[in-house]
Amino acid sequence: MDVIKEIIEGSAAGALDKGLKTLVLSIFASIVFTLFGMLVVLLRYGNEMNIQFGY
Repeated sequence: MDVIKEIIEGSAAGALDKGLKTLVLSIFASIVFTLFGMLVVLLRYGNEMNIQFGY
């Protein structure tokens, strides 16, 4: 936990107050969990999906 506090204090979010730090970290965590969930869905059902890249 001390390492995480040092990383946060050394980052750009370190100068923010506690409420904004919490908001920034919660947004970051929600993005990470969403991407992880999308990866799980893609790995599980990817062979059944019709995925097209292009215009």
